[in-house]
Amino acid sequence: MADSDHYDVIVIGTGAGGGTLAHRLAPTGKRILILERGGYLPRERDNWDSTAVFVKGKYRAPEYWYDKDGNAFPPEVNYYVGGNTKFYGAALFRLRPEDFGELRHHDGVSPAWPIGYEDLEPYYTQAEHLYLVHGRHGEDPTEGSASAQYAHPPVAHEPRIQQLSDDLEKQGLHPFHLPIGVNLTQDEHGAATHGSVCIRCDRVDGFPCLLGAKSDAQVTCVDPALRHDNVRLVTHADVRRLETDPSGRTVTGVVAELDDGGTHTFTGDIVVVACGAVNSAVLLLRSANDRHPAGLANSSDVVGRHYMRHNNLALMAVSKEPNPTAFQKTLALHDWYLAGDDWEFPMGGIQMLGKSDADQIHGEAPRWAGAVAPDMPFEVLAHHAVDFWLCGEDLPLATSRVTLDQQDNVHLALDEKNNVAGLKRLRHRLQGMLGQLGMHEHHLLPHSIYLHKGMPIGATAHQAGTVRFGTDPASSALDVHCKAHDLDNLYVVDTSFFPSIGAVNPSLTAIANALRVGDHIADRIR
Repeated sequence: MADSDHYDVIVIGTGAGGGTLAHRLAPTGKRILILERGGYLPRERDNWDSTAVFVKGKYRAPEYWYDKDGNAFPPEVNYYVGGNTKFYGAALFRLRPEDFGELRHHDGVSPAWPIGYEDLEPYYTQAEHLYLVHGRHGEDPTEGSASAQYAHPPVAHEPRIQQLSDDLEKQGLHPFHLPIGVNLTQDEHGAATHGSVCIRCDRVDGFPCLLGAKSDAQVTCVDPALRHDNVRLVTHADVRRLETDPSGRTVTGVVAELDDGGTHTFTGDIVVVACGAVNSAVLLLRSANDRHPAGLANSSDVVGRHYMRHNNLALMAVSKEPNPTAFQKTLALHDWYLAGDDWEFPMGGIQMLGKSDADQIHGEAPRWAGAVAPDMPFEVLAHHAVDFWLCGEDLPLATSRVTLDQQDNVHLALDEKNNVAGLKRLRHRLQGMLGQLGMHEHHLLPHSIYLHKGMPIGATAHQAGTVRFGTDPASSALDVHCKAHDLDNLYVVDTSFFPSIGAVNPSLTAIANALRVGDHIADRIR
């Protein structure tokens, strides 16, 4: 590629949205520039070290945001090629069809999307195949129709999790294999074959994969895209603002601070923002000018508002029998996703977490003082741990928002009690089943090391909603193609566009939407 600073498309960010979009556009032959704030994650032993990753937070961005009271907190964000997918658990769920319509919750209404499940379904299938998702459609009674089966069979349960699945079925429930993106080939016993990239270890959830076996955006999309001569990646490019022409209708410059300390302006016919829901909103707000005094794409005053991050609980039960499981993240349960038999409102879903180890439990120890038998060493407790993730929907409130102060500090206001009644009921359901699931009935311990040391506002892994899409420019920032209503060449393709978040991990929906928008942009530049 000639060394020119003008491109057909500039993509800012390399995560589930930006990385996938770049992959979709790479075969067009058009000049594609990808800008990434960080570099490649170092491959080192600490990638798989619990103390380094969870207790010390070695790979988290060394920055602080501020809550609504002005208190600083470290957000759960990572700036590397691949974005936060380098550390995600690769649980790749579809939203339920009902999530695309208006859903009434205990505390309010989850709004409808301007597109339906059927509009995204073909792209869900493509996303599942691209990201090597292992699963089996048809097991979960709450899921929507699928135009094709997963390309890879589900990751087999290890014996203790298979027993858990059997025990749940005896309760009349419908456990199913968790859809997970890994480059795994299994033998007839479920073990990794000799040629499998994934080795079915206990480091899948929250750790970067040293083997490149987890379907993160870098491995799955960015690296393959860069094999095309028309695609260029610039790392350590911190995009500070977007400039427009005098009319304010066209983005004419992408201004980035580079690794050498200098500032450079890149230009492109189309600019795609995919920095994560908080940082995408920050970039648009910081880019305010005379034509856009409240920030780019913000004539509706919704940019930065309606921030969502799920209502989550990470919990550890204690099995009566040892739990020697290594690859524990293979099971999920959605029987109360939409409603309970004694409650009319959605509760959310239950899924397995990666397996606790003694270092993680030791990091939690001060929170658990007196909660477990003092004669049970951390190693023994870890060997009996069974780890659950409970995920409920929070609602998009205009007052839950991202703002910038005059010193360019990021502020995040959040109602931490927003729609939590369903999640409390879901926990109560799980607690009440422990005895029938072969676990100690009174040991359901908070596993907040997965939730940023028990600070809900710091747990930003599922961030969404700050640049919502819709058909009405008065109440949304983006149109149905995720193009800004106010500008002709600006798109946003991370989870910012979500009008609601459902109660499953948002990554697959971001990936599927990036493929959908990618097709739209490819037609436009063709």
